[in-house]
Amino acid sequence: MMMCSRLRPPFPRLFSLRLLGTTVSRTVGVRNPNRLSATLAFEDPSAFRVKSLYELLRALSVFRLCSFPVLVNNCGKLMSIARTLLGRRGFSLLLRPTVYAQFVAGENESEISQSMEKMSLLGMRPMLAVPIEEDLGESTGEKRYDDNMEAMLECVRMSHSNAWSKDPMMQLKITALLSPELCVKLTKLIAQQPCDLDLLVRAMDGEAISFPGLDESEVTHFLYGLRRLNRIAEASVNKVRVLVDAEYTYMNPALTLVTMAMMKKFNKDGAWIWNTYQCYLKESRSLLLEALHLSNNEDFCLGVKLVRGAYMDKERKVAEKEDRLDPIHRCWEDTNDSYNGSLDVMLEAISQKPERYRIIIASHNEESVRRAAKQMEELGIDRDGGSVCFGQLLGMCDHVSLTLAKEGYAVYKSVPYGTVDNTLPYLVRRAQENRTVLQGIRKERDLLRQELYRRMRLKGRSS
Repeated sequence: MMMCSRLRPPFPRLFSLRLLGTTVSRTVGVRNPNRLSATLAFEDPSAFRVKSLYELLRALSVFRLCSFPVLVNNCGKLMSIARTLLGRRGFSLLLRPTVYAQFVAGENESEISQSMEKMSLLGMRPMLAVPIEEDLGESTGEKRYDDNMEAMLECVRMSHSNAWSKDPMMQLKITALLSPELCVKLTKLIAQQPCDLDLLVRAMDGEAISFPGLDESEVTHFLYGLRRLNRIAEASVNKVRVLVDAEYTYMNPALTLVTMAMMKKFNKDGAWIWNTYQCYLKESRSLLLEALHLSNNEDFCLGVKLVRGAYMDKERKVAEKEDRLDPIHRCWEDTNDSYNGSLDVMLEAISQKPERYRIIIASHNEESVRRAAKQMEELGIDRDGGSVCFGQLLGMCDHVSLTLAKEGYAVYKSVPYGTVDNTLPYLVRRAQENRTVLQGIRKERDLLRQELYRRMRLKGRSS
């Protein structure tokens, strides 16, 4: 993302929320004298003292490889070549102790439990992610979608039955249960005629519903998909919070529609279904405000996963190909402003009604994390009160995650799991989507090196 050459004006110190039914103004900047300072420093290599020597060396090696753009940009092709040359078994032996071990929790429940128990001891919480998703041209039929549903129901069971976290979460991609082609068509139909949430709720309950604009086979598939989502939501409510991921702009309106219908049905007494807002999109703030307004009007709780976004290159290529405006903010500073502004809106809403609104600040950006912690302090929001938590990817940004956990904040790590074969496409996509993050982890590498040198010095003194 290009950098802006201009200076941005500071955010206003007075925020007003009219969409919650009453207008409440609050001056930001007056510290609550009964609370501790929320100053956070992510400069201490001692955060890595909990890691074994092998884990330090592995992280340094993997991050070093990730610092080369040519490797990250072509990782899919390179892995395909390596698999052909080494065979399936040899390729698995190469990946398992390296990239796989860095970013994936394990293949079976026993392996996952070992990783999660260690994470829990460090004060961090797992947010399991089934590494299943589809894009256009990848649809695989109802049997595959049913299998994906069973995998997600198993994810609900594991998240709930193991004592890894007092407030378990999991991630879900709707395109693992509903074809991307249908989501794209629904997005076009919604633009012409808004769809009533009650209609989707009735469909989830098993009622035979017709949807104008869809043919018979599309209606049948849509009903199957809604009922799959309904089963997962029924299994998770009051047990596991389900965070629905955003995907591409050409299908996101349909994903949001379905997610809001699930919220209306299942979020009456708490935020069990959450939606994701991608702040690198120019429309992200308006979408978030619409969601707040809708949750107030329809009387359901709103859970928000706030991210910057990861599909920038593809979004821009598609927009150019279709001769439409670029949906992405033009520079990094604008995206930061968007993220921080949306964060302000949500924290203000939470300070008023903590029982109605929740947010996970899903960010590797240290400044955003510090800003959020400072805002929480000023607004009197508890560090571990349940309404606000932080999130980072497993295997990355541990200096931020561990520091937050040490200071008493609720911190989740996004944790994919599964076989090497099943997680490989997921890892490749995440690497390519997050390559700017991967290539910018110099600070984490430096802290890892400092901890490694400290151990070497201690060993030298003792020998």
